[in-house]
This record gives sequence, C-alpha cells and structure tokens, in this order.
Amino acid sequence: MVDKKGLLINSEIGKLKKVLMHRPGKEIENLTPELMERLLFDDIPFLEMARKEHDDFANLLRSKGVEVLYLKDLVVESLKDLNVKKQFIIEFIEGTKTDSKNMKKALEEYFLSFDDTGEMIDEMIQGVRSDTVTISKRDTLSDYTNDDEQFVADPMPNLYFIRDPFSTIANGVAVSHMKSMVRRRESIFTNYILNYHPDFRDEEISKWYDPKDQFILEGGDIAVLSEEVVVVGISKRTEPEAIDVLAKRLLKDKNSINTILVFELPKGRQFLHLDTVFTMIDKEVFLIDPDIEGALKIYSIQKDSKDNMIFTEERLTLERILSKYLKLKYVELIRCGGYRGIDAAREQWSNATNALAIGPGKVIANARNHVTNDLLKRKGISVDIISSSELSRGHGGPRCMVLPLVRE
Repeated sequence: MVDKKGLLINSEIGKLKKVLMHRPGKEIENLTPELMERLLFDDIPFLEMARKEHDDFANLLRSKGVEVLYLKDLVVESLKDLNVKKQFIIEFIEGTKTDSKNMKKALEEYFLSFDDTGEMIDEMIQGVRSDTVTISKRDTLSDYTNDDEQFVADPMPNLYFIRDPFSTIANGVAVSHMKSMVRRRESIFTNYILNYHPDFRDEEISKWYDPKDQFILEGGDIAVLSEEVVVVGISKRTEPEAIDVLAKRLLKDKNSINTILVFELPKGRQFLHLDTVFTMIDKEVFLIDPDIEGALKIYSIQKDSKDNMIFTEERLTLERILSKYLKLKYVELIRCGGYRGIDAAREQWSNATNALAIGPGKVIANARNHVTNDLLKRKGISVDIISSSELSRGHGGPRCMVLPLVRE
C-alpha cells in the first residue's frame, strides 16, 4: 500500500501525493450529551452524513492524484504478529480510564476473542460499553464502581482529526503527547504503524517527538513552511517546553531545517491550534484569523556553530518575519471573513482558516465558509469545496482531517 519512499514533507504547499485519514465510525454514535465535554465535542454529528462527507472528501483527493490510506487498514497490517498484537492490546488498555486489574484482564481477553483484527480495532475506536465486558470476580472497590460508567473504554470520536496525533516533518515524525487523556490512545495507533507496519518499520524515519516525552505537543500546532523553516504554535494544546525538545532535535539533526518559528497564540477557546488561525496556501500567501494579529507573539529558534540554541523575540510584523525567514520579496495575508467582524468570527468558528493545500495556490475548503472562500477565489487561489455540515461539528476543517505523508 505504501511505496518505499518512506515519509517526506518539506512544504505545506507542495503537490500532495499521499495522505492518511480515518473514516468516522460508530464512535460518533457513542457520543452522548453528558460525554460531550469530556470527549471534546460541542455537538453530536449525524454519522451517516458525516461518513458521506468524509467519503466525498477522500474521493476528491483521489481525483487530484492523491493516494489515500486509512488508519484502520495500516494498524491491522501492523498487528500480524500475535505477540505484537497482544502488546498493542495491553498498551491500549493502559490508556483507558479503568483502574481495575480484573477489568483490564477482562478487556484483554475480550479484545483477543476477535478473530478479525479489523473488527477489534473498530471496537477499540467506537468504545467498549460497560455491559459488553463482565469480570468474573470483584475484589476491589473499583470493580464495583465500574458499573456506574457507560463505557469501560471511552469512544475516540476525535480520531478523524488525524492531523493531531502525528506530524510528518522532513523525513521524520513527531508523534504527539496529547493534552486530553481521552485522545492519548490515538498516538498508540500511529506509533504501531511506524514501528511494525511492513512498509515503515525498515525505513530510516527520524523520531522528533514521542508520546513518552514529558510535555504536551499536538500536530495541529506544527506546520512545515519550507525545507528550512518549521513553525510551531504555543496553544491550549502545546506547551513551550515541548517545543524546546522538538526544536533541539530538529536543529541538531543532519537535515536542512535551520529555523523554528514559534507563534504564541492569544488565550481563548477559539484559538485551539495554530492551524485553526494560520495556514500556508501558496508560496507567498497565508490564510489568517484577523483576531490574532497584534496579539501574536513570535520567537525564532536557531543554533550557533557549537549547536547552542539561540532564542530571539521577533519584533517585526508577521509579514516581514515570514518574508525574512522564507526569503520572499513579499507576503500576503488573506484574512478569514475579510476583516474583523461578524463574518470573521462566524467563519473562524467553523474553521475557515483550516484550508488544506493540495498544491501551490490550490486548496480544499469547507463550503459553509463562503465569505472566505469567495475572497480566496478573488485573490487567484483555486478552491475546491467540500460539504462539512456534520464533520465540522467537531471543530476541525480539511487540514485537520488529513495527515500528509508525502508531498512533492
């Protein structure tokens, strides 16, 4: 399924060749009003329509010459060895909220009872309801209190936002240490693909970050602007200490990356990740939420001849900073919704800035953000539209739903 070129992302806008996606499943239907806050949703998508929207999106990518791989397929192909499968199951169970040793044992036996590994993965993702698994004996208080929970393993409805648990940078990866406990199991899937899938395990893939690293880092805060420049956001979901670790590894490796730009996002629920307020869509063109302008703090991280890290607080405008480090004569910022106001606020909420570049000046965007989409077209950007009335209920756009593996 995967050619032997491994991973290669040196740009946000190079022609997209290969991506990873997750098709939403019954985990969406296991959302309930009382679980929404814990599972990071404000609303419950309608699964049938969400799947149709996702399939239409994947088919649009294929029509543009993009190879679409699915997370479930790659995980199944990574678990052919029974010992690896058992190890995966144990690690997954450790990531659930149950503290009962008896329940953990029951869950392990339950997952191993599946003859079809794909069905087992589906069950893991959609969540294991409490009435599905029973324990043979109860010798701790937690054995009894588990009955009060709807799920012994929570659903994973955020997984279709595949950008967050895993980032491709140059010829390596940053596997995320997710902020929310309910999302940390997502990184287990991506780690097993990298370590055990036959088309990845023998490749020389650098590991820029690992879930075992102490600090919080999520993929929605990482963008590869060029072969030399990576931008990372300090946000509600990424800590500055994690960026220190990531930057040190990137800058000391034998690659062409020489600058890490750090965008410290303003506080606010709408500024969830960097890619909810800032995306690159052409060589000199960026899509931006106007509400971060003026409030955005920018730092650069480089290294000297002795590999010491050099930190600089940048004082120029965003346009001039981008022009400087990307070696451009000019930079154009296209503002979501035009400028500050009702249109900008509404369309930022529905992720108008979260466009996916499939090539220079070519993007895929949500249909509902019509003000921003019309503005992009007037600026000469080619815009393909996808319907996302249900998918967007999870507060993510086209970029969030696609993990690029290879770009030209």
